[in-house]
Amino acid sequence: MAEPARADDPTAPRAGPDAPPPHRYVEELVRAELGRTLGGARGMVESALPFVAFTVAWVLTRQLYPSLAAAAAVAAVGAVVRLVQRQSVRFVLQAVVPTAIAALVASRTGRAEDVFLPGILYNGALAVVSVLTIAVRRPLLGFLVGAALDDPTGWVRDRGLVTLSSRLTAVLTVPYLLRFVVQLPLFLAGQVVWLGVAKVVLGWPLLVAALAVMGLLLSRGRTPVDPDAPRAGGPGGPPPGPVGHGPGVGG
Repeated sequence: MAEPARADDPTAPRAGPDAPPPHRYVEELVRAELGRTLGGARGMVESALPFVAFTVAWVLTRQLYPSLAAAAAVAAVGAVVRLVQRQSVRFVLQAVVPTAIAALVASRTGRAEDVFLPGILYNGALAVVSVLTIAVRRPLLGFLVGAALDDPTGWVRDRGLVTLSSRLTAVLTVPYLLRFVVQLPLFLAGQVVWLGVAKVVLGWPLLVAALAVMGLLLSRGRTPVDPDAPRAGGPGGPPPGPVGHGPGVGG
């Protein structure tokens, strides 16, 4: 007899249209989706550990290939632990794939600082894309909201959701931009140790700070997921309207 699907299993079938939504408000849904996407504290630590291992090995040996081997070994151990615990390796792959790309680039050039080049370019590109999507009123995080609502593009017709998503995307753009601006000069100067320090300091700690700011923004709003749901404040509040025009979101 098959085991029933857990409530937190992302592969479990979604509830039917008559079932109550898992989140009453869009802000709750965004918080949950962000946590699921980033993998929580463990996922963020797992993504940082290979570069910590590389930096420590480089400080001790000043040799490229042993340092690459240390980073690869840490990423592999993280994947094995996830598999043994019968958990998804999706978040470990967020460390394994960048580590593999960085190792490939550095092994071709023979320069230790090139380990950090893919990440620098990646953050620079994300910063540019994020700013552009905000400028054209199609902010990146809006697509995360749309996917969670099973309507990938319908949210763009709601000014409240566009505004909320623009603010959240702007907050998330700051870490991307800071990483690029700080690490690029270090890369050009060949400062491998400082690149490793910057990689860690501007990694999950900066992301946690950005998430805290986003959480503050999300805590202000009460935008019903169901467009026909009553607004916060009960029967005496404003009449129902399109999703995204709850208090604290549109202005």
